[in-house]
Formats: sequence, structure tokens, C-alpha cells
Amino acid sequence: MIENKISQRAKNIKPSSTLAVNKKAAELVAAGEKIINLSVGEPDFDTPDFIKQAAIRALNEGFTKYTDSSGIKQLRQAICDKFKKDNNLDYQVEQIIVSCGAKHSLFNVLLAICDQDDEIIVPAPYWVSYPEMIKLAGGKCVVCKYKEDFKMDIEHLKSIITRKTKAIILNSPSNPTGIVYSEKELIEIAEIACKYGIIVISDEVYEKLVYGGLKHISIASLGEEIKKLTIVVNGVSKTYAMTGWRIGYLAAEMPVAKAIANIQSQTTSNPTSFAQKAALIAITADQSFIKPMIEEFEKRRNFIINNLSPKIHYCKPDGAFYVLLKIGNMTSGQLAQKLLEEEKLATVPGDDFGAEGFVRISFATSMTNLEETVKRLNN
Repeated sequence: MIENKISQRAKNIKPSSTLAVNKKAAELVAAGEKIINLSVGEPDFDTPDFIKQAAIRALNEGFTKYTDSSGIKQLRQAICDKFKKDNNLDYQVEQIIVSCGAKHSLFNVLLAICDQDDEIIVPAPYWVSYPEMIKLAGGKCVVCKYKEDFKMDIEHLKSIITRKTKAIILNSPSNPTGIVYSEKELIEIAEIACKYGIIVISDEVYEKLVYGGLKHISIASLGEEIKKLTIVVNGVSKTYAMTGWRIGYLAAEMPVAKAIANIQSQTTSNPTSFAQKAALIAITADQSFIKPMIEEFEKRRNFIINNLSPKIHYCKPDGAFYVLLKIGNMTSGQLAQKLLEEEKLATVPGDDFGAEGFVRISFATSMTNLEETVKRLNN
């Protein structure tokens, strides 16, 4: 039978719980249920029209052929300029690889650095795909515990480093908690990475979505030594409401960038040509156009945290567009099921994020939906 031919690698991989919940919610809505879908991890805003028009122009001009497998030079140069302007980081064009989304960039990184059973430290709560991508790359996911503020426990981090530790994944602002690491905290992490020669995979895809006057800091900007150890991953999906365009990118030291370029050349080849042209316009435009979206997300965040019942335990998000919350003593699965069946709220169980007992909700939805959500949660 054909099922006996499936590789053990594939059998070991769990499907994305966030995508599974989103699919289930869509099916219930299609069946007539009045579900509020809080599972989705993408802005509810449309891609700005001038970005769409850039893609249309590219199509009309016949820009539909293969490009350099690492991305067009103009886009890679624009990304270099962005890193310099936003993050005070200097990179050459050859150090930039454009991929089919930040998720693809992250997987490319893991394929490039992981040998069999290399250990990759992942601080909980973590994005659901990190452990599965590590498994696919042949590595071993080692979870670092979190403190009451949902940030990594530095003492525990020190205790789990071994001679097989290859890298640590840092996600700030974080999915699913929205935590943002301060410069002081990043310096402490950087010192540990430098001491042990550990690579830092810095997932910065939510960098523009920060609130309360905070500013995102890239750990790579804290000094030349940590910069050489850091692989910065970013993309256009969250900042510009371009999730379906599938353009992500990374910056790394030349040996790593070259290895990733080789991997990509033999797998996907180039990201979609005309989507690259759209990303180029997005990155090089006056960035003031994203301000209204950020302000709206902050308004929604403030509404949620100011109106949730004191009985609900949650992590106050300083960035991204999620709230990780806990009601009573139910397991994550029980809570998510109860919210779906009784309150018609589609949430993502926290156990897949390494946060048992919690569920994740997204506030990338309308204020009308959020007002009703808070009312139902407080029940």
C-alpha cells in the first residue's frame, strides 16, 4: 500500500495547528455557524493599492521570467538600505537572500546550519512551526523555559547549552505573546551567544508592529561579534499586509548566505518575479503609509487588555497582533474546544506554542468582532 511508502520524516511532522484551526473555522462559517475567527495570523488590511499596481506594471511589462535564484539585485540592494536605515546594520547585496516568505527563509537557514541531531534552542512560548522545521532539517529542538513575563529564563538558557548546541531562535516581537525584548535583555542574550559561539536566528518579521512607544532593536546591531553570529530573517507579509505574496528575506555572513543560496537554487529557485517588484516598491516607499495600520492594531490591543475580566490571565503584548490568554484550569485543548462550541470563538490551543493551558487569539480583526469577543470571553 502507498501509505507504507511515506517517509518517517514526513510521518514525524505535525500539521500547522494555526492553519488547521483557520480551516475548521472557515468550514463552520460556510456551514452557517456565526464563528468569530481569531486564529488567523495575518493583517486584516488589504495590500496597499500602489504595491498592487507595481505588480500589475511588472506583469504588463513582461516581468514574468526567472530571476536570480536569490532575488533581483534591486530588491536585495533595497533590503540592504532598509537594514542600514532601520536597524543600523551594514550588509552587502551578496549577503541578502530573498525567499518565498519568511517561513521559507527560516527553513533555508535551518537546512544550511543543521547537521543530524544538532541542538537548536527555542524559547517558549514559540511559533508553532519552529520545532517542526527543526525536525525536518534533522536537528533537535531544545525548549528554553519562560518566566512570569513570558520572556526566556536566562538561567535556564545557560543550563541547556551543550557542545551540540548550534543555534538559538529569537523572535521579537513574538508570536504568540507579543513580547518585545529590551536592549538590556538582548545584550545579555548576545553575551551568551558570543561566549559559546552560538548562532542567533533572529526572526524579526513583526518588527514594525510595536506599541506603547517601544522600538524594535535587532540583536545583530549590538556589536560586530554578535552580528557575525546572527542571521536576521524578515519579510513583507506583516508590515505591508502582503501575506499571500510570499516574499521573505534574510541577511547573514557570506559563508552562510552562500550555503543558503545554493540550497534555494536547487529547491524553489527564485521567488515569484512580479511579487519581488511589488516588494521593492513597498520597501522603498515613504514608510508613513503603514502608520494607520499600526495605530489601529494598537487601538485594538488597548481595547482588549483594558476590557478583559481580571479573572483572565494573559500576556500583555507590546508587539505583533496576538494575545495569549488563560481561563481557569483547563488544558489548552479543552479551553479552545469550549470557546469554539459554547462561545463560537475560533482560537489556537497554546500547547503547540509550548504554553499549555493558554490559547492564542489574534486581534487582526474588526473592532466589532473584538467587542463581541471580549464579551464572550468574559462569560
